[in-house]
Amino acid sequence: MEEAEVPLEGLNEHVQHSAEHSGEVWISWVALSTAILAVLAAIAGLLSGKHANEAMMSQIEASDQWSYYQAKSIKASVLDAKISLATVADEKDRTKAARYEEEQSEIKKDAEQKESEAKSNFHRHEVYARSVTMFQIAIAIAAISALTKKKKFWMVSLLFGGVGCAFLVLAAIAH
Repeated sequence: MEEAEVPLEGLNEHVQHSAEHSGEVWISWVALSTAILAVLAAIAGLLSGKHANEAMMSQIEASDQWSYYQAKSIKASVLDAKISLATVADEKDRTKAARYEEEQSEIKKDAEQKESEAKSNFHRHEVYARSVTMFQIAIAIAAISALTKKKKFWMVSLLFGGVGCAFLVLAAIAH
């Protein structure tokens, strides 16, 4: 679930170089906006990775709980078979069977909660990853703007950056 890194440092350096050697003031703003977009992309990338890791950990914990649930279920089945084959009902076995049933209920509840946490974290990871993608596209288009000296491309870049910010906010407020 690790994010693919797109090398944008070269583009960012080229935009800054163009801004320094260009007579047009707006290109300096392009350089500033790409630097800001790069920072936001880095933050979104870190958060995306964090939630991917948390999703994996929660899923592993849920799997562990389901394995534990199955072990209790096997113990309960063996005990039920022993009780049904016994000529005299042993109260100790019946108490143990009731305890296994209670424990299974708690284990199942915990496993389902861990699965829910995993789904939630994976969803947040996906939204943060979309944010990173939008920021990377914005930076690339800003570089095209600086190279071609066309302001329209910069506006498109800012639009993609805005979409990236929207995804960043959506992921941050998601439960």
